Amino acid sequence: MTLARAHCITLLGVQGHIVEVEVHLGGGDPGVTLVGLPDAALREARDRIRAAVANSGEEWPSGQITISLSPASLPKAGSLFDLAIAAAVLCATGAVPPDRLAGTVLIGELGLDGRARPVLGVLPAMVSATEQGYRGFVVARGNAAEARLVPDVEVTAVGSLMDLCQWLRGEFFLEEAAGPEAPCAREPDDPGPDLADVLGQPVARRAVEVAAAGGHNLMMLGSPGTGKSLLAERLPTVLPGLRPSEALEATAIHSVAGMLPRGSPLVTRPPFAAPHHTSSRASIIGGGSGHPGPGWVSKAHRGVLFVDEAPQFGRGVLDSLREPLERGEVVLARASSTVTFPARFQLVMAANPCPCARPGSMCTCPPGERRRYFSRLSGPLLDRIDLKVDLQPVTRAELLADRAFAESSAVVAARVERARARALARLAHTPWTTNAAIPGARLRRDFPVEPAALRVLGRAMDAGQISARGVDRALRVAWTLADLAERDRPGEEETAYAFALWTGRAW
Repeated sequence: MTLARAHCITLLGVQGHIVEVEVHLGGGDPGVTLVGLPDAALREARDRIRAAVANSGEEWPSGQITISLSPASLPKAGSLFDLAIAAAVLCATGAVPPDRLAGTVLIGELGLDGRARPVLGVLPAMVSATEQGYRGFVVARGNAAEARLVPDVEVTAVGSLMDLCQWLRGEFFLEEAAGPEAPCAREPDDPGPDLADVLGQPVARRAVEVAAAGGHNLMMLGSPGTGKSLLAERLPTVLPGLRPSEALEATAIHSVAGMLPRGSPLVTRPPFAAPHHTSSRASIIGGGSGHPGPGWVSKAHRGVLFVDEAPQFGRGVLDSLREPLERGEVVLARASSTVTFPARFQLVMAANPCPCARPGSMCTCPPGERRRYFSRLSGPLLDRIDLKVDLQPVTRAELLADRAFAESSAVVAARVERARARALARLAHTPWTTNAAIPGARLRRDFPVEPAALRVLGRAMDAGQISARGVDRALRVAWTLADLAERDRPGEEETAYAFALWTGRAW
């Protein structure tokens, strides 16, 4: 046989596309020709695979070898094609039979000694392949735990090209083995941060609870040391765990980004991302030359994106968050392809009251300097923040008195779970699961409130204190407050408090 085929998959964002690897053995001078829009890492596969075949005890064919990756118009990147190319070459020489290659997708990188090395993006690649009808997969042993998260598929984990050849020939090989790729023993679970650690800020702790219960965005303003970062880091501790579908979405992004921890292939808790204020727009939104990668907004998918020292970020960087907040995804258009990354996250922003950040009368910033400082936070972005809280410096007496009233994350998380259950039951006939996700038009039409409850918002709108979008956001918060209070619908008290949280004392 001088022609053989195998199958692999290429990733554009988190969406996979099946690639047919065709190998033709011809005469003439020895050489390898690789066609099909490969990137630099894929072009280097020729030398890796030749060395891996030779060091695995197999014979590399003489003459001209043509390797075609189809569809030819689809850009292909990475080293995950090595196993598929090596299998197709050996099949073309007759070293291995073609039977098991027909319906199998091979994903993995080869070392020069023939070892199979793990690659990034195995989970989204396999999910996409199963949607296209494939059920058999061969992966490197280091990707086995991640690969087996996909249900109803047959996964074969190989440690080397020699293992792959044995499997293709129907011979026995030891699929699982203890060693460096086996999950390492884990230390006892750290209890982690707790909401009770933050003392003297009852209003801010309440805002964190409301944000968790309804999926709302949160803005905190306060001097250094008032607890802004502590509160943001503790928001994930009161959020419900990810549902199976959400866990797979978050895991797929972390797999592509290379952020999956060893021994824990599935992301089950809401992610927490906190980029530095020097981050570029591409690192926040996603991008890169050639093949775009996920940004921080996607790494925080189904979790929390914490923007600390928000006015220190470039205004263009902050305004680029507006579209993901509304659409729940990022679309990156390039000359050769368009990539879509999911980005449904809760935004938590924190800022000092002025550039010098000194409390009260100690501040020396002139009014013009304060205006320039906050001018980086555009009105349209702040309009998308549901909750705004002003944190004041805490006295020693408040710290001592608050110890008896500060609730733990477990207690608050239980209330959040009950409130989310009420919202989920109310939204059972809709595609949404949280109050913050409901579009304004559907909120007003399907979930009207009593006219008396709208008086506060109506007067504020007439006075120009709130926009139409702000009214919708305040109503979403009011529904969350009603869910926390276990009421059927929000009243005037809930809408007034929601309006106060939306405006914030400093805004």
